[in-house]
Amino acid sequence: MKYHYKRDAIKPLPLKPFLNMVKDRNQVIEQADAVMPQAEFNANILAAKLHPEVQYVKISEIQDHGDAKTFTFVPDEGRGTKELAYFRAGQYISVSLDFEGGTMCKPYAIRSNPKDALGDKDNRYMITVKRNVTGLASDYMLDSFKVGDELEISGPLGEFYYQKFRDEKHVVALAGGSGITPFYSMAAAIVSGIEDFDLTILYGSRTSEGILLKEELEELEQKSGGRVRVIHVLSHEEKEGYEHGFLTAELIEKYAPEKYSLFICGPKPLYIFGEEQAKKLGLKRKAVRKELPGDYANPQKNEDYPAGIEGKIFKLKVHIGGKTREIEVRSDQTILQAMEAAHIKAPSHCRSGECGWCHSKLLSGNVYIPQDVDGRRMADLKFGWIHPCATYAAGDIEIEVYPVIKEAGL
Repeated sequence: MKYHYKRDAIKPLPLKPFLNMVKDRNQVIEQADAVMPQAEFNANILAAKLHPEVQYVKISEIQDHGDAKTFTFVPDEGRGTKELAYFRAGQYISVSLDFEGGTMCKPYAIRSNPKDALGDKDNRYMITVKRNVTGLASDYMLDSFKVGDELEISGPLGEFYYQKFRDEKHVVALAGGSGITPFYSMAAAIVSGIEDFDLTILYGSRTSEGILLKEELEELEQKSGGRVRVIHVLSHEEKEGYEHGFLTAELIEKYAPEKYSLFICGPKPLYIFGEEQAKKLGLKRKAVRKELPGDYANPQKNEDYPAGIEGKIFKLKVHIGGKTREIEVRSDQTILQAMEAAHIKAPSHCRSGECGWCHSKLLSGNVYIPQDVDGRRMADLKFGWIHPCATYAAGDIEIEVYPVIKEAGL
């Protein structure tokens, strides 16, 4: 098919506006007000509410569970936080701590119902902290925190929550110790209608007396209409009404439906054991979800740990916020832990090498990064970036840390 055009219908574009474009633009700029117009965009306002860099809170209530406590945080309007950011059941917050043992941010799963972050009168977060043999920060919180204390926390973080288009309709949860807290939040969200999936929790404890939040879990189970089921598994006690042993593949098969996703949260040994059981069950990788395990420990046990550095102390030169400090770092201590012990306020959240919030520039020296916590991207590897929370010194090193600038009033 041929198209025929009338030549006189196609006229050349006028050139004068183009020739005068730069001149006209400069004239408009010269006549403009020197003050940049200020504008608040709805998208930015929403983003600031959902993902605040810092939230100022007060402790409104403390519930004692024996070797654990639940702390309730409410907005501190006097310091600029009018309402807490909404969260998904399973997410965590980082709590900023500054005490004799160091300056740090520690992640804790939000235990409360996401619905509690929506109310004007009952706008709150709850975290449950359990005493730990090596938990310096947790012990400080349990022994020192009191009602009325003012704190700084992060916005909700992490991706350990149910996702409809990725996860199966039924979730089987393996929990140990305080690892029950994100699953408690999920159960509460199911009961209140915020989340729409079925949840079976296999909760491992040593004895029946040591079960954390036992009565609260039973109450949620009763209110769920069969959508939430809690199975207690005791490793050091045989008792009627409880399973005995460990969270094995056989136990998972006993209570799991034909199709399910497996969520794991608890102490590090549970992650290793849980993954082994998932392999026995033939679960695909995408069907297994793990909460971030926190601080890495005992790197010297790894086969690829550098020879000749165990037990040594190295020099660490830190450039941060226009200042430089030189401190010591042990070979079994992450770079982040060394900075925190020296009261250097370095950014961090997950403490597992995953989120990248602490990423810093390695200027010189050699480091060791365990493969299972090396969450760096290709660009990080190419340009010499590290995650101090999961990096160990293998000699004297020098790094540049980029501090987080906090914005009040979010």
